[in-house]
Amino acid sequence: MSHLPETKEDYSSKIPAIKTLMALDWQYLSQAECLKKRGSNREVLLKDELIEVLKKRRFTFKGIEHPLSTNAIEQIVRDIAAPGLNDGLLVANERIYDKLCLGVTVTEFIDGKKCQPTIPIIDWSDLSNTELNTFQVTEECEVLNTQGTQTRRPDIVCYVNGIPLVIIEAKRPDSGNPNKNMVDEGISQNIRNQKNDEIPQLFTYAQLILAISGTDGRYGTTKTPAKFWAKWREELLSEDHFKKIKNTALSAEQSDALLADKAPRLAKYFQALWSKSELPTEQDRLLISLLTPERLLEFIRFFTLFDKKVGKIVARYQQVFGIKALVERINVRSNESDRKGAREGGVIWHTTGSGKSFTMVFLTKALLIHDSLKECRVLIVTDRTDLEKQLSKTFLSGGAFGSDIANKKEGSNTRAKTGKDLAKRIGKGNERIIFSLVQKFNTASKQPECFNPSDDLIVLIDEGHRSQGGENHERMRKALPNAAYVAFTGTPLLKDDKTTNKFGPIVHAYTMQRAVEDKTVTPLLYEERKQLLDVNETAIDNWFEKLTVSLSPEQQRDLKKKFTSKGVVYGSENRLELIAWDIAL
Repeated sequence: MSHLPETKEDYSSKIPAIKTLMALDWQYLSQAECLKKRGSNREVLLKDELIEVLKKRRFTFKGIEHPLSTNAIEQIVRDIAAPGLNDGLLVANERIYDKLCLGVTVTEFIDGKKCQPTIPIIDWSDLSNTELNTFQVTEECEVLNTQGTQTRRPDIVCYVNGIPLVIIEAKRPDSGNPNKNMVDEGISQNIRNQKNDEIPQLFTYAQLILAISGTDGRYGTTKTPAKFWAKWREELLSEDHFKKIKNTALSAEQSDALLADKAPRLAKYFQALWSKSELPTEQDRLLISLLTPERLLEFIRFFTLFDKKVGKIVARYQQVFGIKALVERINVRSNESDRKGAREGGVIWHTTGSGKSFTMVFLTKALLIHDSLKECRVLIVTDRTDLEKQLSKTFLSGGAFGSDIANKKEGSNTRAKTGKDLAKRIGKGNERIIFSLVQKFNTASKQPECFNPSDDLIVLIDEGHRSQGGENHERMRKALPNAAYVAFTGTPLLKDDKTTNKFGPIVHAYTMQRAVEDKTVTPLLYEERKQLLDVNETAIDNWFEKLTVSLSPEQQRDLKKKFTSKGVVYGSENRLELIAWDIAL
């Protein structure tokens, strides 16, 4: 039997990662089995696996379920196998993403009558049910480059329904060079392999791309620049859960399959290691958090965007957990007597620079497709024209309105032009998303149609700490009494801040300290400059006596008490003038 060559990565990163994935119900495919299913190293799909999944799909015609015909299955496989890489990797990747999320429309004939059902590639109906979708993992997936001159071998590839959705480079923890980070090395390899003359055909299908090193790991997606690859901090799964998965024993059959083509020494090492209790590493936490089958499919569907300017974006952990918390909060119904049954809102406090605009796009996308909220309409309210323009462009280019021409046309006409226009949209409109300045409620509230008691309205307030405490806010509340109000702010909130008073509790927070730790924002360093305060007490006493000569002793005491406080002294005009000169010079 031939054995795969041993490397330090095998011991420290790759095989431990595969074992963790197998504990998460991923089925292991050896390198040889995977290549056989692919047919050749030019192919990247497991077409037979995709065909078997499609055979389980059903569509309804005139109230009766039908299986897919052979022709329909072949049409879907052809569509998936030909994403149009000639138009560029990102364009092809977006086409595949749309097919994964929206399905593929086929033509069928039932009793001579034509129908065109849309068939899901991934069954989204029950993400936790691995019977509805297949999850397979392989290693050393050899792929011939586009020029046919050499091959590349990503360490780990994860297939869902025969489609390679996750690509992982596994590195050893220590490079031996203090200036060389091995996770960075893995990121660099992933980026190199996406080049036109490398293996872009594999990355056409990738939705998550990881670089791991045994003790660390980061993630990105197709065409993510190196500086934007992110760490993950888990906020929901417990440490006990990580320990449980880490120490889940493989069956004898699973263990034999994973170690069958490994050198005897390496197989013996892992058999001994897995017989003991192990502590989860950062690599394990990343894999369990992102690649648990249910989590992966949820992440692909809800937390992936294509932006015309930025490219493809996957959410960072604070965006994921913030949106999850908000969706849960919006599904809560109020017990207040005047808003009985209305949806609850709250505040998202994510520090400046942490991607707040895209968080709003991710949230809106989730609201539009989430089963319990997909009937909702969304109103985005800002207080400045430039913010309104910026957000509406971000929503349009980020795909919140879909990819077809009709939706894009609707998206370009979402901004309320006047107060009267806003009133009309509120009372009689049916747009899924509306943008408005809060000031427009001044005019809108005077129109008779400016009222909508629906509890399926979600109002997103950008920069919620500003200009939301006045009359226009109250007019908005009166026009939309049962809407759920969600405020976004990047400004630190104080106890009893009016933002939380107006919109409810803080649903999720991402502080400046955490953002600096994550290297999401650059730390702000400042040097304190304090003007020395030299007080001439004799001169002040003489001046005070002359100024208060006509006052009674009691009045003099009161006045002296008032002007001996530091605040008054520090705010004196002369001192402020000195500070201004210091800044200017």
